[in-house]
Amino acid sequence: QVQLAESGGGFVQAGGSLRLSCAASGRSFSSQAMGWFRQAPGKEREFVASINWGGATTVYSDSVKGRFTISRDNAKNTVYLQMNSLKPEDTAVYYCAARMGMMASSNIREFASWGQGTQVTVSS
Repeated sequence: QVQLAESGGGFVQAGGSLRLSCAASGRSFSSQAMGWFRQAPGKEREFVASINWGGATTVYSDSVKGRFTISRDNAKNTVYLQMNSLKPEDTAVYYCAARMGMMASSNIREFASWGQGTQVTVSS
């Protein structure tokens, strides 16, 4: 099972940008779809973005479409989330997850491995 570690979170003003990284260990990374999810205080964990095994197909939630970009570098076993035009409502703990399959998906139940999360705080 792949192990995941997120980094890149922090504090930013509204309209700013952050780039999250998720480093994966294990030989299965390049054959798995990956996803980013987030959880705000008092709310359920929600889907943000997903990318297929090769990086050609991406899926986004409506709330981040056009502002966030998910990408991956299989040579580096890393998946990224570039976040632009950040809003206060983007404040959450962001989690990286590996799917039990090769295709991108927004279904949280299909993701088996999770990182510890990284905090993103956007001030107004």
